[in-house]
Amino acid sequence: MTTPTALRYDQFDELDYLFDLRGYAILPQAVDPGHIHDLNATLDALPKLEYGQWCGNVQRFDNNGESGTELQNIVEGGQPFERLIDHPSWIDRLHRYCGEPGTYIDGLFIDECFASIRRTGGWFGLHSGCYEGMTRNQYRFVSGRFACGQVNILLALTDIGPGDGGTVILPASHKSEFPHPRLHELIPREPGRPPLDPAVEVHLKKGDALLFVDGLCHGAARRTNPGERRVVIYRYGPSFGNTRYGYRYSPQLLARLTPARRKILEPIPPRHPPATATKP
Repeated sequence: MTTPTALRYDQFDELDYLFDLRGYAILPQAVDPGHIHDLNATLDALPKLEYGQWCGNVQRFDNNGESGTELQNIVEGGQPFERLIDHPSWIDRLHRYCGEPGTYIDGLFIDECFASIRRTGGWFGLHSGCYEGMTRNQYRFVSGRFACGQVNILLALTDIGPGDGGTVILPASHKSEFPHPRLHELIPREPGRPPLDPAVEVHLKKGDALLFVDGLCHGAARRTNPGERRVVIYRYGPSFGNTRYGYRYSPQLLARLTPARRKILEPIPPRHPPATATKP
């Protein structure tokens, strides 16, 4: 069994510090404009699905009625989404935060990946937080290394400013043993009403990515502007994970991926006996 190597403090950077302190960090212009265009164009080309309908191996499966349209297993939506699996803007950092580097389970797994399209009136209530105590959502820094249960990348495909229904977070709630005393008053709220302390509404330019540990209490403000808020969310965790809703990647997708990308989607290949195996 391998022994993980602890990081020295001079190996950490400012983003590591902010991630530890607040539970989140922003990656400005993580994805270039051409790639963002391709992601939006691919979404535009998909048929309009009703709840529960499939297009290939992508399914519309909205988390709740107010959240907007959610297209689950979006990595099956085309090559622009495949390129996000191991995007250089975040993959090495995600590996350090939740990939258990240097251990016998070294590697990442994508727990869930979906596109969210939210229109006027849509919102998502605050949820999660350290107080819930779930292993999957845990934030840990142990023996000089990160060991998080799940870390998310939320990539903005549109500009998200005031009134656009931005992600709302409670900084440092990934370490708090208590829920906010007025948790359910934070979202939804009336247009123009400032969030309760210490909630922060995150504003992003398209191409920016919000990186946050899933144990951070988070949700989304009500969208009051016309138009759409579009984001893609990829949730990463240790290699032994399983997809949240039981989606399985198609053989066609796995066959065309690079070895590095396939290893993230299928870190533990299925083991089957050969056709010539002795029958019981």
